[in-house]
Amino acid sequence: MIDQVVIIEWWIAQGTSLGVFLSDWFWSQLEGFVDLSQRSSVVYLLSAVSVALVWAMYRQDKQAITSFYSLFSRPIWWSLSAQADYKLWLVNSLLMLAIAPLLLSQLTLAYWLFEQLHLLFSNRPDSTVWPSWLIVTSFTLCHFLLDDFARFYLHRLLHKVPFLWAFHKVHHSARSLTPFTVFRTHPIEALLFTLRSVLVQATSLAIFVFAFGSQADLYTVLGVSVFSFVFNLTGANLRHSHVPLGYWRILESVLMSPAQHQLHHSVEARHFDKNFGVVLSIWDKIWGCHCYSEKHQQIQFGLTKQTVENEHKLTHLYGMPFVEAFQVLLRFKKFKRSSPLNKAK
Repeated sequence: MIDQVVIIEWWIAQGTSLGVFLSDWFWSQLEGFVDLSQRSSVVYLLSAVSVALVWAMYRQDKQAITSFYSLFSRPIWWSLSAQADYKLWLVNSLLMLAIAPLLLSQLTLAYWLFEQLHLLFSNRPDSTVWPSWLIVTSFTLCHFLLDDFARFYLHRLLHKVPFLWAFHKVHHSARSLTPFTVFRTHPIEALLFTLRSVLVQATSLAIFVFAFGSQADLYTVLGVSVFSFVFNLTGANLRHSHVPLGYWRILESVLMSPAQHQLHHSVEARHFDKNFGVVLSIWDKIWGCHCYSEKHQQIQFGLTKQTVENEHKLTHLYGMPFVEAFQVLLRFKKFKRSSPLNKAK
């Protein structure tokens, strides 16, 4: 009888834990629509529509008007591609919430890096000689540049390293682009970008707190870094849309326009491995992978020109990357065995 009571209590406890977990997940998804640190915020979605409207009125041609109305197109928002985006968004958020307690936290890593700096440099800099506004400006700018470069470089690796490309292909398999396509990622890629964010934030925080103590702070707007706020407010969601909003060429040499990122999703071979940048396009300029947007560009999105069977099914999107990544490892192992250097040994 006691054993039965214990078992019943255990099941009740598990059910309660699951209920709390699902409740936390549900509310976190709703908060994403009001949280200004998330691109899915209603504020940023509405601002993207406003930017697209101003662009269409400025252009005043048929393509621009048609592109603007595509923001409300049911065939785009309810296509098989878009439906897969929504499913991946919900499932991935559940997975990331479940593994979040296992990940190294930003503050833990920042504290460890801070201690390493203490070991390397016995004397901390005298921060009193610097005005607060200069410290805050420097911290905000350096954090932005480091974060944007890290996103560019990881994105480039996801394309250039065959093992990683197997997982990143999930994002590029989208044939209809909506603001929710940003969530169309394999969990392995989502994990890599989470770790990237932790590393960047911990590094910049540790260095500036070590150098300037409590004076180290970011310029923020409603709790969000000013650069992220401006980027999202000025139409970042149009990057994943059918609105080819391009900038003047001189501006596209510095900033990545929505139209440039859309070229990155093109099935045309001439657009492959171009425009990896997020906010800045200068990284692509330096690495020789920059591409300007094209006037009146009309792009087919996806991996191939022909539709692939099951390309939007969850089993395919979650399972095939592991199969392809395993095949890459097998080819690499076979190559190493057949290498002349190994034969010489």
